[in-house]
Amino acid sequence: MGRPCSAKSGRQLSSRFRRTAAAWGLLPFAVYTFLFLAVPTLIAIGTGFFDKTGSFTLSTVAALGDPVVLTTFANSFWLSALTAVIGAVVGAIVCYSLLGTRPDGPLRVTIDSLSGVLAQFGGVMLAFAFVATIGIQGMITIYLRDTLGVDIFTDGVWLYQTPGLILPYIYFQVPLMIITFMPALQALKPQWAEANATLGGGAGTYWLRIAVPVLLPSFLGSLLLLFANAFSSYATAAALVSQGSQIVPLQIRAALTSETLLGRENLAGALALGMILVMAVVMTGYSLLQSRAAKWQR
Repeated sequence: MGRPCSAKSGRQLSSRFRRTAAAWGLLPFAVYTFLFLAVPTLIAIGTGFFDKTGSFTLSTVAALGDPVVLTTFANSFWLSALTAVIGAVVGAIVCYSLLGTRPDGPLRVTIDSLSGVLAQFGGVMLAFAFVATIGIQGMITIYLRDTLGVDIFTDGVWLYQTPGLILPYIYFQVPLMIITFMPALQALKPQWAEANATLGGGAGTYWLRIAVPVLLPSFLGSLLLLFANAFSSYATAAALVSQGSQIVPLQIRAALTSETLLGRENLAGALALGMILVMAVVMTGYSLLQSRAAKWQR
C-alpha cells in the first residue's frame, strides 16, 4: 500500500522540481526584458508627461500634433508600409519557388542561411555597402555614368534622403519575410490538395479556396512584422541620412541632441511614446494573426 503513495509523491516532487528549474531558467531572460524593454518604455512614457523640473505637463505630448512631427510620422508610415509590402510580396514569391526544392538540399540550405544573415545585416555596414555601390562615387554609379552616359543622381542625391532608404530597407525585409513565411507554406498539408483533386477541383480552386485562406493570416502577420521592423529601424537611416529628421527615429535623435527643438527638451519622450503606441497596435495585430495561423499549422 505504501509503494503507490511513494511513487505518487516522487512524481509530484519531480514535477515540482521541473517547474522550479524552468522558472529559474527563465529568470535571466526576465531580467533582461525588464532592464532593456520595460524600463526604457516606462522612462519614455514618463518623460513624455513630465517637464525638466519633474512637473506633470501635457505640453510635450501636445507637440505630437505639430505639423513637422506629423509629417515625420507620415514619412515613417509610408516608408515602412511600402518596404513591408514589397518585401512581403517578393519574399512570398521566393518561398513559393522554394517549395519545389528538397528541405535538406543545397539550394534551400543556402537560401535559409543567407536569409538568416541578411535579415540582421543593417546599420552602418549596410549603409556603407549601398554608398560604395550606388553612392555618388559608387561602383555602379561610375560605371553607368562613364560607360552608358546614365547619371542616376541627375535629380539630386536621393540616396541620402528618405526615398534612398527604400532599397536598403527592402534588402533586409525580403530575407525576414522568407524566414517568417516559409514555415506557413511548409505547413500546407498534402492531404488538402489530394482532397481537392478527389472532389474535382483544379489548381485554381485549391489556391483560392484552401491555400490562400489558410495562408492569409500568416502572410498578414508577416507583413505587420515587416512594417514594425522598418518603422523601428534607426541605424541604417542614421548612417545614410546625416542631415534632417525625415523619419521618427531620426526626429528622436534630433530631439535628444538639440535642447532647443520646438522649445521642448522632453520631445524625444513624446515621440517615443507615439512610436510605442504604433508598435503596440501593430504587434497586437501580429499576435492575433499568428494565433489564428497556428490553428492550421498544428
